[in-house]
Amino acid sequence: MKTVLITGCSSGYGLETARHFHAKGWNVIATMRSPREDVLPRSDRMRVIALDVTNSESIAAALSAAGPIDVLVNNAGIGVIGAFEATPMSTAREVFDTNTFGVMAMMQAVVPQFRERGAGVIVNVTSSVTLASFPLAGVYTASKTAVEGLTGSVAHELGAFGIRIKLVEPGYGPGTRFTENGGARMQGLIPEAYRPFADPIFTAFANPGPVTTAADVAEMVWQAAHDTSNRLHFAAGPDAVALALAKAA
Repeated sequence: MKTVLITGCSSGYGLETARHFHAKGWNVIATMRSPREDVLPRSDRMRVIALDVTNSESIAAALSAAGPIDVLVNNAGIGVIGAFEATPMSTAREVFDTNTFGVMAMMQAVVPQFRERGAGVIVNVTSSVTLASFPLAGVYTASKTAVEGLTGSVAHELGAFGIRIKLVEPGYGPGTRFTENGGARMQGLIPEAYRPFADPIFTAFANPGPVTTAADVAEMVWQAAHDTSNRLHFAAGPDAVALALAKAA
C-alpha cells in the first residue's frame, strides 16, 4: 500500500486531495501548520501531522514521523491580491517563503529517500496564473512561476534517478479559505489611484464563469501522481484547461 504526504491540508485543495487519496485506498499523511483532525476521517490510513514548510526543523520532524513515502504533494500556499506598487516587500517575502522556498525545502528533504530507492513522485501545485497573466496578482504569480521553472529544470536531473515530478495548475476557486485569505491580505494594497482600474476586475471575479472545484484539483493531483509519461503540466478545472489550450494555441 502506497503512502502520500500532502502539505496544506487544513482546507481547500489539500483537504480534498487527502480525502481523495484515502478513498482510493492509500495511506495519507495530511500535514498542516495547526493540525485539525476533525476535518479528516479517523483511520489507520489517515495521519494528521504538524508541518510548517517555512521551518526546516518542522520539516525534518514531520518527515521523521511520517516514515517512508511514495508521493509528495506540495500544496501549501498563500495568496495576495493587490497593486504591485503598494505591496510591501515583507508581504512579498512572506508569500515566497511559503509558495516558493517552502516547496524547494520540501523537495530537498524528500529527494534523498526517493533517489536511494530509485522511485518516487513529487507533485507541485501551482496556479493558472502561470498560464495567463492576471492583474493585481504580480507577487503571487511570481512565486508560482518560479516553482514552474524550478520543476521543469529539476525534472531532468531527477528523472535520471527514476523520480517523476509533475505540475498541477488549478484555476480560480472562489469561496475557499485560500481565496478568502488572499483577499484579507489585500487590505491597503489597492491605492485610491488604482480603484478605477481595480473595481471592474473585482466585479468580474465576483461573477465568474466556470470555475475550479477542490474535487477538480484532487482528481488531477491523483492523475499526475500516477502518470508515467513525460507530461509535466496538468491543468485542473475547466477555466484552467481553457487557458492551457489557449496558451498551447
